[in-house]
Amino acid sequence: MRVLVVEDNDDLRFAVDVAADLPAADEALFVTDYDCAVFDRMLPSGDALDHVRELRRAGRAVPVLFLTARDQVADRVAGFAAGGDDYLVKPFAVPELVARVRSLCRRAGTVSPPVHRVADLEIDTARRQVHRGGVLLLLTAKEFAVLELLAVRADQAVPRAELVEKCWDEMAAPNSNVVDVLIAQLRRKLGDPQLIHTVRGIGYRLADAQADR
Repeated sequence: MRVLVVEDNDDLRFAVDVAADLPAADEALFVTDYDCAVFDRMLPSGDALDHVRELRRAGRAVPVLFLTARDQVADRVAGFAAGGDDYLVKPFAVPELVARVRSLCRRAGTVSPPVHRVADLEIDTARRQVHRGGVLLLLTAKEFAVLELLAVRADQAVPRAELVEKCWDEMAAPNSNVVDVLIAQLRRKLGDPQLIHTVRGIGYRLADAQADR
């Protein structure tokens, strides 16, 4: 388990890799794959909130826990909105911090990769971008949501009902043709050879190999 703590208070550092400011954190994160990063919100070099937001835009998926004396609900909400995974208010008990860090590290091992690849198709979940053969494809939010779910379950049949449940609101009926219509749109945008295959009686599968349709 490898943890980076970005904190300018020596008393709060323990047996982990440490960085006293954001530039040092940048360097550490560039050269090492951490299971978790702990950021003090307010540092002499700036607000870690903005730094973590930039990490997420760059596709970095390392779990982040914010430490801060700012205890308002709006502050916590801002932390999560910027890409934080947990938020601990000072003063805190060190055993609780350790427990939260361990929990985030366990989760890190099961996080989906930020980029899914099937044949020459790339789905970048961090940047919300899709490329095929190096060409950027313009997808709607709904099309991206469906393609992302199929990519997470690549080579597996995903039932229509599950696509409706996870990609549409409660007003969409599982037996309606909204999924089929959207899949047809996706297939046109993705082009040939087709990567989204119909699994008769079940739903759809994203796969490189040709499937019976």
